[in-house]
Amino acid sequence: MKAMILAAGRGERMRPLTDVTPKPLLEVGGQPLIAWHLARLAAAGIHDVVINHAWLGEQIEAVLGDGSQWGVRIQYSAESTALETAAGIARALPLLGDAPFLVVNGDVLTDVDFVALSQTAAQLNPQTHWAHLMLVPKAGYPTGRDLSLRAGLVVPCQSDDQPLTFCGVAAYHPQFFADVPSDQAMPLLPCLLTAMAAGRVSGECHHGQWLDVGTVERLALARAQYAAKL
Repeated sequence: MKAMILAAGRGERMRPLTDVTPKPLLEVGGQPLIAWHLARLAAAGIHDVVINHAWLGEQIEAVLGDGSQWGVRIQYSAESTALETAAGIARALPLLGDAPFLVVNGDVLTDVDFVALSQTAAQLNPQTHWAHLMLVPKAGYPTGRDLSLRAGLVVPCQSDDQPLTFCGVAAYHPQFFADVPSDQAMPLLPCLLTAMAAGRVSGECHHGQWLDVGTVERLALARAQYAAKL
């Protein structure tokens, strides 16, 4: 099984740090954020990784190289301008192949079980089951669209539901991106909502570590959390 790490974002909320360093290369615990994913994917037996990049992408390739330092084999999907999540993944499909794959945001810290997720991914199919999302309880800071789980399916959150947040870790069948352009920007949410309405998106709630390292303040928090474990 292959995995894709999303690393093409500009990181506007992290400026001025991201003016000179792409967000996935900002360090926590002495190594780049993205390197934590590489090591955990390798430990889970997932050794083929695709990384997309746009802003300062040459730095990402220079630092990560072929991935052998972390026990993985990296292929890069370069974007001249960031295509947003759905189109970025669609552009990388020739590198990802015809089988289900994992996708991880490059700017989160999490201990999601990649072994278990890869086993779930293997059950996806082009007819009825296109995606499996890892959700987390709503955080104490702004996040994406409120979602919920009903009978194992992901649905938009209603007033009587427990609000959950997509944590940026998922498994997809390539069929999910069949109608997504690979040469013009397209966000992921509209695609998810369409697939949810058709009952093709399953999910589960992750109660372990998860932090969206999307601001300078949360980067400091991530570093403090790591230091506290030493």
